[in-house]
Amino acid sequence: MVAQEASVPRSQTSASQPAKDPGAKARTLLDSMLKALGGQAFLSYETMAQQGRTYSFYQGEPSGTGTLFWRFWRYPDKERIELTKDRDVVYIHNGDRGYEVTFKGTAPEEDKLLDEFIRRRQHSMEIVTREWLKDPATIVLYVGTAVADQKFVEQISIINARNDQVTISIDPLTNLPIRKSFTWRDEERYKNEETEVYANYRQVQGIMTPFTISRLKDGLMASQRFLSSVQFNTPIEMAKFEAKTTYDPFPSRRSKKQ
Repeated sequence: MVAQEASVPRSQTSASQPAKDPGAKARTLLDSMLKALGGQAFLSYETMAQQGRTYSFYQGEPSGTGTLFWRFWRYPDKERIELTKDRDVVYIHNGDRGYEVTFKGTAPEEDKLLDEFIRRRQHSMEIVTREWLKDPATIVLYVGTAVADQKFVEQISIINARNDQVTISIDPLTNLPIRKSFTWRDEERYKNEETEVYANYRQVQGIMTPFTISRLKDGLMASQRFLSSVQFNTPIEMAKFEAKTTYDPFPSRRSKKQ
């Protein structure tokens, strides 16, 4: 594959730093990863449409037989997921608002679920590579080697100006990311770790795309998605991301965001 050159801020590239810079190795790995993912094609796609099957887990164990899903995404903060073969269960996220659509109508998403979604979005590969790296205050560090998904990897950490951190494990043979993780503290100050594992990469429209995505919470499997098709930069109507609450099953706990 001949990938386009990744557009990384000059302050982030190894070419602009002395060889003795301890972050030079991390920036070299980062540049190689972005190039392997597709360079500008990866860094600039605006929409994505996916189809596949998703599985849920409870305490690390499968909690069902899986269900069909359709996902529509628009950068930077819009997403729609349709579930079941009839596509009659829908989750919509638009900015800081979330909705659940069923046969009962449209309800605001529970605060806990909405907070979890926004947290994952803020640490997504798209946000980290497109927004964090634009900030000259962002730091890229080499963490060392490890084993991820039964593969030897090299790890880098990207730390933004708010001291928020994402660690990416990179396969040195392909330069593709195998795992991405971040930690956060809840209201009781307990430390939580969320991880995504990427596998079964295929090239789609010049972008190396993982067709298997696993999500873990504190080391336990939380969900898995197996994609059957992916398309980038397809027209997606803005109406898909619009919703209006028609009922609220928990009015006393309605989010102030709604």
